[in-house]
Amino acid sequence: GGYYMNYKIIEKMNKKYIEINQVINTEEDVLDIIGICISNSTKLIVLKEDALSDEFINLKSGLAGIALQKFMNYHIKVSTIIDKDKIEGRFKELVYELNKSNNFKVFDNSIDAANWILNIG
Repeated sequence: GGYYMNYKIIEKMNKKYIEINQVINTEEDVLDIIGICISNSTKLIVLKEDALSDEFINLKSGLAGIALQKFMNYHIKVSTIIDKDKIEGRFKELVYELNKSNNFKVFDNSIDAANWILNIG
């Protein structure tokens, strides 16, 4: 993307992860995030509240599938913080499946999200 992606690099326990503080609206945003991971030599991401757009959550746009596929292809581990109220319908089924995998998990608070990405707890 031509604009500046809003993110922070956080280092804890000799690991670093990228915290994304903006909405992911397009495939280009997903590629930007992967680029940030590569340039910072980390494969750990925390998506903050509201990083997943309604488009992403309602699955109609196909963005969720594209994003998940790309993160998996690059072996990027993602934890995302989502208000429990937003997890419903087909997205709820997707989240249930993803939470069984080891590379994408959904949390309702940032402490659990960070601990999982850092393998604490």
